[in-house]
Amino acid sequence: MVDELQLLIDLHKDASRQGPGGDDETRHAIALSGLKGATNLKIADIGCGTGASTLVLAKELDAHITAVDFLPDFLVKLEEAAGRADLADCITTLCATMETLPFTEAAYDAIWSEGAIYNMGFAAGIEAWRKYLKPNGILAVSEMTWLTDQRPEKLQAHWQREYSEVDTASAKMAVLERLGFSPIGYFPLPEYCWLDNYYRPMQQRFTEYLHRNNNSEAARAMVLAEKTEISLYEQHKAFLSYGYYIARKIDG
Repeated sequence: MVDELQLLIDLHKDASRQGPGGDDETRHAIALSGLKGATNLKIADIGCGTGASTLVLAKELDAHITAVDFLPDFLVKLEEAAGRADLADCITTLCATMETLPFTEAAYDAIWSEGAIYNMGFAAGIEAWRKYLKPNGILAVSEMTWLTDQRPEKLQAHWQREYSEVDTASAKMAVLERLGFSPIGYFPLPEYCWLDNYYRPMQQRFTEYLHRNNNSEAARAMVLAEKTEISLYEQHKAFLSYGYYIARKIDG
């Protein structure tokens, strides 16, 4: 019997993105970070999935990137893509959970995590990862964010149930400041990062996915959950997005 994790992997492993995002948005975060033009950087991309952000970082920066995910299937896809893009020499994949990273303290110039820190929790991830950054190191993460102070009750209830740390950008920045960072940039992901880059490609995979999994009850339930989330976003996209936060580690 295929378990829920295997079904989740099967739905997402052939996707270029496992969550909302965009190459231009990663490049914008790089510009805000001030890393462009620096040499011989060491960067960790935590929760990298199949490597959309990793590949952009490798193309845009003079850096060696450690791409971390706990799912080997995703890392295989990243390695294949890095090889095709002639970027294999500057990317090392690491199969590990974000809670048990085998990093040494002050090892990295930057830590990246697009759409993944929620697995650990925004505050918990920031607090745990801070020690791996060099003095004045950069943290760049995208995180589920309310775009307004008030929002529809149905939307609020859904996301509070799915991810209780969803909050406004001002609240997220306060967390960064409390945990030893100075925010230096923020922007919300635009609509196409959700629809064109993530949801629409996923919708196109549903039929083959169900067929591949014998139209099982568990596979149908997973598709239904995704369809519900997509519908909720389409109805209420003015109230919610991923916020992209770029901050500098403050020492002393």
